[in-house]
Amino acid sequence: MTIYDYEITKRDGNSIKMEEFKWKVLIIVNTATWCGFTPQYEWLENLYKKYHEKWLEILDFPCDQFGHQAPGNDDEIHQFCTMKYNTTFDQFSKIEVNWENESPLFTYLKQQKSDDEIKGLKNKTIMMWVKQMSSTCKNKWDIIWNFTKFLVDREWNVVNRYSPTYVPWDMEEEIQKLLG
Repeated sequence: MTIYDYEITKRDGNSIKMEEFKWKVLIIVNTATWCGFTPQYEWLENLYKKYHEKWLEILDFPCDQFGHQAPGNDDEIHQFCTMKYNTTFDQFSKIEVNWENESPLFTYLKQQKSDDEIKGLKNKTIMMWVKQMSSTCKNKWDIIWNFTKFLVDREWNVVNRYSPTYVPWDMEEEIQKLLG
């Protein structure tokens, strides 16, 4: 299987195939609206505006598994993001990213890249603390917290997995290379 064999659910409840994003560079991220990392929406939106016409897509999957930091239904979450951060990239239906109810797409992503890229002692220390708080992170490959980001190239490869502390803007150089 490839990433494009999966179906995902849009905010309106309709399913679409990942194949709709074929030949694009993707950032796939689990998010939350009341998390300390929530300001990353601004950086994600800036990347989206800068590179969308060059075929970058950001796929936002709200997730309430970490400290119940994504309260509300899909429409309430979307309204918050568009009003506070002016997001325009695709936001999908709320999912789980770990355990028995996890999204099959995120199961696949975790199988492709089982470790987060964490740069710097400060970020490593923060993530060690966050991992201790995470009640859903039981296995090495599990997603530790909100705003774990996966970068997928045009040839369907999961290129990298970034920890929540990894600022989206720091992905720009790698995104530029993938966009050609």
